[in-house]
Amino acid sequence: MLLDSTVMGLAIPLEGLLPVVVTTLVFVILGLIVFALAFLVIAKATPFSVRKEIEEDQNVALAIVIASVILGSALIIAAAVHG
Repeated sequence: MLLDSTVMGLAIPLEGLLPVVVTTLVFVILGLIVFALAFLVIAKATPFSVRKEIEEDQNVALAIVIASVILGSALIIAAAVHG
């Protein structure tokens, strides 16, 4: 007896898996590009070295601000991808 994809617990049949994987990879690449651009904008907009402030001076507040920007960007990208 052949098992169809719903019995095996797959959400999509294996025949339709390739387009889903390609779409996922495209969104991952776009998301990484947006994250990189957001970080570059922050780094260029600040009058000091972000790397020096976080690594050498251990500025936790700046690290929290940058993490908040990254999480905010992630939420916006996730909402855009989800539709």
